[in-house]
Amino acid sequence: MKIEAEFTPKQSKAIKYLFDNETSELLFGGGAGGGKSYIGCAWIIYSCIKYKGIRCLIGRSKLDTLKKTTLATFWQCCAEWGLKANKDYTFNGSTNIITFYNGSEVILKDLFSYPSDPNFDSLGSLELTLAFIDECNQVTQKAKAILSSRIRYKLDELNLIPKLFMSCNPAKNWVYNEFYLPNKKGVLPKYRKFIQALASDNVHISKHYKEQLLKLDEISKQRLLYGNWEYDDSEDKLIEYDAILNMYDADNIASGNKYISCDVARFGKDKTVIIYWNGLRAERIKVFDTNTITQVADEIKEIQRLENVPLKNIIVDDDGVGGGCRDILRCLGFVNNSKALNNENYQNLKTQCYYKLADYINTGKIYVNTKDTTIKENLTKELEQVRRDKIDKDTKLAIVSKEKIKQQLGRSPDYSDALMMRMYYELKANVGKYYIY
Repeated sequence: MKIEAEFTPKQSKAIKYLFDNETSELLFGGGAGGGKSYIGCAWIIYSCIKYKGIRCLIGRSKLDTLKKTTLATFWQCCAEWGLKANKDYTFNGSTNIITFYNGSEVILKDLFSYPSDPNFDSLGSLELTLAFIDECNQVTQKAKAILSSRIRYKLDELNLIPKLFMSCNPAKNWVYNEFYLPNKKGVLPKYRKFIQALASDNVHISKHYKEQLLKLDEISKQRLLYGNWEYDDSEDKLIEYDAILNMYDADNIASGNKYISCDVARFGKDKTVIIYWNGLRAERIKVFDTNTITQVADEIKEIQRLENVPLKNIIVDDDGVGGGCRDILRCLGFVNNSKALNNENYQNLKTQCYYKLADYINTGKIYVNTKDTTIKENLTKELEQVRRDKIDKDTKLAIVSKEKIKQQLGRSPDYSDALMMRMYYELKANVGKYYIY
């Protein structure tokens, strides 16, 4: 079957990388309307026809969204190339598998991080030849990594190398960290490639689509129309994103006095987060689901024993169920809405500590020692949501409410809160009068 396609220069560049012997991961993104989904679908279709009996995957955060968007582009591409349903391919809506006439398959899969499947075990049995993640900025780095490990089916037989194609709009997450920033700095590994494609690069796009992008709010317009990855320069931003990323690499931070800070889970999706500190080095982060107060206290006691942490250097949130843990440990309790120390101009103690945390992160004074991608992603997202509030009013300094952050995240900011509480000791070196003997 002869296939004729007309690609934009950026799409043609992507095709070159998708069929070379060097590139294993290609990110095609930078703005809306750049033809990202189209080139991904075209590559999958062409490969399925070219190579008999291969197995491919098209993934997106939610399967329902995939079917409404990416799959529609897939059918469009098939129609343009003269491929007919029930002749050249069939689609099983129950299994979500497209099967071509030569036995090649395309599996449609959601890549959402479900609490019931935190390690993406649903991907574990897959054996794939190629994979395409549409809007990869909406999936976790763990999902991408596990999916990559499943790309090995028939590669040796067909003399191919693993290929993962990803599309996205600008986003400040692992995509920014792994692709955009290294590419900007000129240090992107050879097996990775990044192509920025905008609506202006797509000669096939409707002028009306561009007009609609021009009507967006400024931040959305910077991201989706101009492909600006550095879009988040709003005046309410408290912590610089690049500084957050650097926090995970700042191993030069000196050690010092030992501390433990803990945010205790309350209910539902909340997590208990315990951080062991050596100076301003967060050396160990322990995370677990809602547990009994006694169990949380026992975990802290064990870390205290192993690391020889003074009781006066242990701080636990004193709101809600955390108070019970503090009572057992007889340690320092952190009350979020209590008065700021030294009567400084902050709405409450929590705000004061978050401002201090922001200062320390932005100036490179904190090191978070973790290789756990889930912890990194959650903590990074939470710190990004810490914003100034009421900046247009002549009032005490404030940050956005926890309720608003929970709305943005879909969960409580347990990781950042545990990090924040450590700042109490930086603000008040002498906490003797708060220590219970």
